Amino acid sequence: MSGEHMLRLWLILFVAIGIVAGVVSGYFKARKIQPKGFKWKILRNEAIIAVVTLTVSGTMIGAATKWLWAHGVISSIATPAAWWQIGLEYVLYFFLFDTYFYWLHRWMHKEPVYSWVHKLHHKSTSPNVLTTLSVNPLESVINGGFVPLFLSVFTIHDATMALILPTNIIMGVYVHSGYEFMPRWWNKSWATKWFITATFHDQHHRYFTGNFGGYTTIWDRLCGTMRPKFESDFDKVKQRSAAKAVVIDPVPVSDTVS
Repeated sequence: MSGEHMLRLWLILFVAIGIVAGVVSGYFKARKIQPKGFKWKILRNEAIIAVVTLTVSGTMIGAATKWLWAHGVISSIATPAAWWQIGLEYVLYFFLFDTYFYWLHRWMHKEPVYSWVHKLHHKSTSPNVLTTLSVNPLESVINGGFVPLFLSVFTIHDATMALILPTNIIMGVYVHSGYEFMPRWWNKSWATKWFITATFHDQHHRYFTGNFGGYTTIWDRLCGTMRPKFESDFDKVKQRSAAKAVVIDPVPVSDTVS
């Protein structure tokens, strides 16, 4: 077995062990945003929709991207780049996608677009990881189509391109996970409060309005579409997880005696 395969196997085992440990220890349960929101019927339907959407949109976006590469519309810079160059290119993509997603997302909440396209994604009022892919194929093409559109306009380094796909996957899974993993100080720090959390997007699914941002809260703050109680509700989730952590892992009596 090659070193690459061994590394991949160890990574899979590491993630699997982490998930099992999180379930057994109660770590995940303590951080569930909507403790009673999970429904097996919704999960089953989302799994079916996800397969259809991945097949349709993956084929369409893949074919379009391949055609753009073949005709020279998309190209990349293969030479090594300084870390700051990769950083600038990545930041450009990050904030342009956030802008693209915010305004299209708001548009998708207007009729008749909502009923025809976006309503399917909102069948889950308490999202889970499969909700990420449980969308109308047309919506998936619109969202996923930003990558080839961006690459058609900007020529970036291969190293930057390697960061884009993982970012889309990680952010999509995290915000739909239904669990809040960010620390309690997240919305109180000037440096981090601009980036969305799972609670932020979870509330969008729960209440159907507000919190439209894909990566950041910037446009929601500027346009007044952030839910007024989001930050206080985030605090409640974190207070609940902290309280459960105390019950799960109490301080030994010997540690309290001087």
